[in-house]
Amino acid sequence: MLPPLRQRTEELEETILSPYACRSRESRGRERPEEPCAVRTAFQRDRDRIIHSKSFRRLKHKTQVFLIPEGDHYRTRLTHTLEVAQIARTIARALRLNEDLTEAIALGHDLGHTPFGHTGEAALNEVFPEGFRHNEQSLRVVEVLEDGRGLNLTWEVRDGIRHHTGPGMPATLEGQVVRIADRIAYINHDIDDALRGGVLEPDRLPRECLQVLGYSHRERINTMVTDLIAASWEQPVIRMSREVQAAMDQLRAFLFANVYEGSAAKREEGKARHVVCALYDYFAAHPEALPPEYRRRVEEFGAARVACDYIAGMTDRYAVAVFGRLFVPQGFPVY
Repeated sequence: MLPPLRQRTEELEETILSPYACRSRESRGRERPEEPCAVRTAFQRDRDRIIHSKSFRRLKHKTQVFLIPEGDHYRTRLTHTLEVAQIARTIARALRLNEDLTEAIALGHDLGHTPFGHTGEAALNEVFPEGFRHNEQSLRVVEVLEDGRGLNLTWEVRDGIRHHTGPGMPATLEGQVVRIADRIAYINHDIDDALRGGVLEPDRLPRECLQVLGYSHRERINTMVTDLIAASWEQPVIRMSREVQAAMDQLRAFLFANVYEGSAAKREEGKARHVVCALYDYFAAHPEALPPEYRRRVEEFGAARVACDYIAGMTDRYAVAVFGRLFVPQGFPVY
């Protein structure tokens, strides 16, 4: 017989967590009721389900900024996710919030991201009649698609995944931490990758931002994280000081103007967009060509929705391979 390990963890949460933190035993629960785990809290269980999912593993071959980069040190969607989780856990621990809930949201927030990063997202949004947003697709992955019936995660984790971007705010402070940690992570690691790739030169970064945030990758992250902790200390709100928030927003706008749009890093985007649109048009018109696990969903969700699900789940290289199989002439085998 195991000792009451989960119960002890839940009791420890009552002792050490902030009054504003979300406690595991207070979760609004799952859509399908389950027996509690003897060892793990509900949020620990959610984190483990996400890490062991196929959707999580596929993130290692999905674009962050650079499409199918040849260098070994550029970020992918998986390394971005891990950096978000690290930053978010640091903030959650300092503010005495629920680290397990924070980590589960962070690890699941981009599960629905398309191949080719935001280029793929924009392409699917154009061709899929219902529109496409990766945060909503991430929620669909954990509620419907993974393992054919979703992961049956707690309401709090699903809420944090759904609202990590977009107009709505997460209901928990832990979800709000992930929302800001996501931005802290991608602003800083995208600068790092752009400098590594020669897309930016260090002297082009806006000096007024660097004077506030720092001149190195580690200094900027440290400034943003410590400022957020200080501004949010003992308050039911997650925020930065005005000065640091303004500098971060200006740096983000600089990246949109100089890296995310029209830079050398994006010169292959037109081809990526063509691949996604062509695949969607083909599978929406030919659902019989979908893999069996997707064909089974056509009657329930419709060919367009299932084609969108299939393409959104692809890695960059798999999308290119399927496109080649469908649209690039193959040599006639000679025996």
